[in-house]
Amino acid sequence: MINQAEESICQEFGRKIWTKFRRGVRDYRLIKEGDKVAVCISGGKDSLLMALCIRRLQRNGEIPFEAEYIAMNPGYSRENLEKIKENCKLLDLPVSFYDTNIFNSAEKSPKNPCFLCSRLRRGWLYKQAQAMGCNKIALGHHFDDVIETILMGMLYGSQMQTMMPKLHSENYSGMELVRPLYLVREGDIVDWAEANGLTFIGCACAMSEKSEKGSKRAEIKALLAQLRQTNPAVDMNIFRSAENVNLQTLISYHIGENRHHFLDDYEEGMTIRGTKNLSC
Repeated sequence: MINQAEESICQEFGRKIWTKFRRGVRDYRLIKEGDKVAVCISGGKDSLLMALCIRRLQRNGEIPFEAEYIAMNPGYSRENLEKIKENCKLLDLPVSFYDTNIFNSAEKSPKNPCFLCSRLRRGWLYKQAQAMGCNKIALGHHFDDVIETILMGMLYGSQMQTMMPKLHSENYSGMELVRPLYLVREGDIVDWAEANGLTFIGCACAMSEKSEKGSKRAEIKALLAQLRQTNPAVDMNIFRSAENVNLQTLISYHIGENRHHFLDDYEEGMTIRGTKNLSC
């Protein structure tokens, strides 16, 4: 049975959501024939939309693959947990729920409980997915998460980096993390939810709820909102900057432990690619 919320993904939100979802899957080769994907549902709007898109992709049959829908309860309140289950039932998603005690474990960290929580949750998802015979986990990060990460890295981390569309796991052999909503805008996800009368839980972590307004990501969101007023294309320009890196114009860069500085071959007038350096 196809519910209205899922149907609207391909109809009124076809261009803004479905087309971009399929483009991301295709261009970044996120889901391939024979994959078994653990679709990780946190209970928010992003992960549940992702789950519907992946199920729709399965139904189309253009890529033969399997999917398992899993939701980890890291210590949600009873109300939040019931809301997640209610939405999964409403959207007719066959989700398996698993209880953990990750919130309590993370809150004991004196320095960075959010970092520890993220790490513990990611590790649990990999482990559970691998035990289910999956070779990938799918998370609901979207386009806005990507560009915010780029700016946060530059402004607060002193580095140029981005949130990749897929990653190999370092600790779980043969496992990959994929982000199928990589090209989908958060505003369009919000519009889709509102058009279908859907409401979702937020982070649901007491510590995050207290610090959310003063977080660095909140500052970046506010900065982007301000920049859009004079430059509506700012989001896409930031995104494309990570696709259009000219190594000849960087002071230094590294790939893993292998570092390169522009002075390394400056006197020879050549770059590592064997082309002439840019001149005035």
